[in-house]
Amino acid sequence: MLKALHFALAMLTVTGFVIRAGWSYVSPDLLQARWVKTAPHVVDSLLLLLGVLLALSLPGGFWQGWLLAKLAGLLAYIGFGVLTLRGRGPWRGLGLAGALLSAGYIFAVAFSRDPWVF
Repeated sequence: MLKALHFALAMLTVTGFVIRAGWSYVSPDLLQARWVKTAPHVVDSLLLLLGVLLALSLPGGFWQGWLLAKLAGLLAYIGFGVLTLRGRGPWRGLGLAGALLSAGYIFAVAFSRDPWVF
């Protein structure tokens, strides 16, 4: 149950990011709405909470290579996401590509439980 909810929230956060990235290109004013600024934080907080709960339920807890790889991927995703939504010119496109590659890596590691998935 927790794993399915964690996956659903992960899909929701990436989908929301893609939508906001599109808005940053075509209509940046949409990004200023209060709910657009708040909703991602709620979803991401729940996602992180469930991730911690799932990690605690694993034998060995957090100190598994694939979980640390997911955490590194998450940090990259966040950094690239900031670049996408706040950057200008070619930096925005670089951020979007990096964020989507980072999210893909996180999903691949989650399903394979192997940090060297590629």
